[in-house]
Amino acid sequence: MPSFESGVAILGLWAVVGYLLGSIPFGLVLTKTMGLGNLREIGSGNIGATNVLRTGSKGAAAATLLLDGAKGAVAVLLARAMAGEDAAQIAALAAFIGHCFPVWLGFKGGKGVATFLGLMLALAWPVGLLACATWLATAVISRISSLSALVAASWSTLWCLVVGQGQVFVLTLLLALLIIWRHRENLARLKAGTEPRIGRKKT
Repeated sequence: MPSFESGVAILGLWAVVGYLLGSIPFGLVLTKTMGLGNLREIGSGNIGATNVLRTGSKGAAAATLLLDGAKGAVAVLLARAMAGEDAAQIAALAAFIGHCFPVWLGFKGGKGVATFLGLMLALAWPVGLLACATWLATAVISRISSLSALVAASWSTLWCLVVGQGQVFVLTLLLALLIIWRHRENLARLKAGTEPRIGRKKT
């Protein structure tokens, strides 16, 4: 963990900024703008890139992935530049929570994977790159998005130690646990062998 030197007001401000950035539902915005239907009524109803892909638009899914990652990275980079490393970690956590529990959607958001990868790239890029590589390798082998997310999040804590980024270990562990909790229904389907593979339009 970084040493917390910023005042409570500053940290609170960046928590709010991070939350508001994280709560932007790019998946819903893009699918509505592109006339792809109501994302809440498609597939799993999730607002993330995997469910956007079920609309049949790879472009919309890629844009959602990039934008959901970018909002986490922007929250971190802004907080770091204007306040410091402590504020950056607070903003990162708040952005993740904002994506998962956006006030605009009745606190029913996504599962936070793209946002997690984006903020990790901004917080500690070696860990972020390794987490992205872990997700990609698992996706190529399994063709299951949820499994890729769970493996990438779990292994990210190990990557923190391997590449000497211990200052983000506690935050990474917390985010990994939240991702696992958000995927509890996926875990049940994985155990049952009914989890859909990447590219399927229906769950």
